[in-house]
Amino acid sequence: MANGSDKVENVIVGNYVEMETEGEPKGIKSKVSNLLWHGGSVYDAWFSCASNQVAQVLLTLPYSFSQLGMLSGILFQLFYGLLGSWTAYLISILYVEYRKRKEREKVDFRNHVIQWFEVLDGLLGKHWRNVGLAFNCSFLLFGSVIQLIAVQEREREREESSSCMHPDNKFPDAGYLLFCYYSNIYYINDNLDKRTWTYIFGACCATTVFIPSFHNYRIWSFLGLIMTTYTAWYLTIASLLHGQVEGVKHSGPTKLVLYFTGATNILYTFGGHAVTVEIMHAMWKPQKFKAIYLIATLYVLTLTLPSAAAVYWAFGDMLLNHSNAFSLLPRTPFRDMAFITFGFACTPLYIVWEKAIGMHECKSLCKRGAARLPVVVPIWFLAIIFPFFGPINSAVGSLLVSFTVYIIPALAHIFTFRSATARENAVEQPPKYFGRWVGTYTINVFIVVWVLIVGFGFGGWASMTNFIHQIDTFGLFTKCYQCPPSALAASPPPPNHDLNATAAATLHHPFNHTHRP
Repeated sequence: MANGSDKVENVIVGNYVEMETEGEPKGIKSKVSNLLWHGGSVYDAWFSCASNQVAQVLLTLPYSFSQLGMLSGILFQLFYGLLGSWTAYLISILYVEYRKRKEREKVDFRNHVIQWFEVLDGLLGKHWRNVGLAFNCSFLLFGSVIQLIAVQEREREREESSSCMHPDNKFPDAGYLLFCYYSNIYYINDNLDKRTWTYIFGACCATTVFIPSFHNYRIWSFLGLIMTTYTAWYLTIASLLHGQVEGVKHSGPTKLVLYFTGATNILYTFGGHAVTVEIMHAMWKPQKFKAIYLIATLYVLTLTLPSAAAVYWAFGDMLLNHSNAFSLLPRTPFRDMAFITFGFACTPLYIVWEKAIGMHECKSLCKRGAARLPVVVPIWFLAIIFPFFGPINSAVGSLLVSFTVYIIPALAHIFTFRSATARENAVEQPPKYFGRWVGTYTINVFIVVWVLIVGFGFGGWASMTNFIHQIDTFGLFTKCYQCPPSALAASPPPPNHDLNATAAATLHHPFNHTHRP
């Protein structure tokens, strides 16, 4: 096995048309294009992983701490961060194995982006492909929906803060959209309801169809990580400077349904590697990806742990009624500067659709962009049907993320290398410090059992109980989800413990994380 790394180096190489022109003379325009547009280095992959991982959940993690308590919140972040890094490592190993086998068969991947369901198909057959495709596309679809809903959440908070004594301005993740200054959204029109904002920014989302693949996300992933870092440290510093509110209480955990909802949100946070294969394929040397996701996770933890802990320390149980951390911080220019931007969630869906209609290898960017437009429609439509920002995050985490990025990769690795021949001929042998094959199989089985019981089982029960409650309370196609009547701005509502009430709930409401005091 001494030549194992050399073998991988020779087998796994980038095969993009752009790379074939590297020896040609380059003008200024070409150099600028390469600087901003063409990214296949290790650093590009790291920016993509770090930007994509934390997503819109950065601002809901303090709320999860209020459900879990400080100790459980920190431990779950560390635990799921490690689990997510391990399964991302498994996906990278399976990608390399698939790529090696196919290139031995002289398969040409020129102008073709390899995706996770194709890896499963090549290694384990069509049944695994179908299951992987269903879960992966569903997760990415609803992930895009969540990020589009986040836009209308921010506008709703603007409407509330303009009429209430305490500014309450939630800030969305702009993950689904291109680089847009959502801190300026309020100044467009304060009087538009949330559904109207969904119409407007759903149309803006359509511009993402012109980004061919993850190879072209260099500038977006870089800016996304910079602003995510700024936002996280703004939350930390602003909370510490604000200090603890008078009579602050830290009583979590108090209810099982809240505890497992919070745990599922953290599972969702570190389950952002549903696009791992696409990011690897965009690299010039994908075999170097193995440690990238772990390093990205360690960096993300430097953002999520201080920010979530600081906000929870300052506001305590108040967060049970404020699932977005920005809603408790006073309006300042520093807060208005904070935004999160990157565009990943829908690109794999575009590529799947291209392959389904036979347009994937088309070289015309305009034709491919036009062919991708139908994918935007269901995202737009679902965001209007289910505008339940917060509850939908946990539901997606428990029902889709648990299988997509934890259970299926672990099982796929087990079954791919179940025979002695497959293990002997594996292009990548498990590290000795993990106990080789025995240790790897043990870790994989543990992940499957844990996520199936805790993530999907208990998490699914808690998140779906809450999600169904939102539908019963607000209904589908609600015009302005959780927007209180104007009278509520003048006086606080009376205590209400009826699960079907539409008024804002008190602090100890069993599903209080979606209601306002």
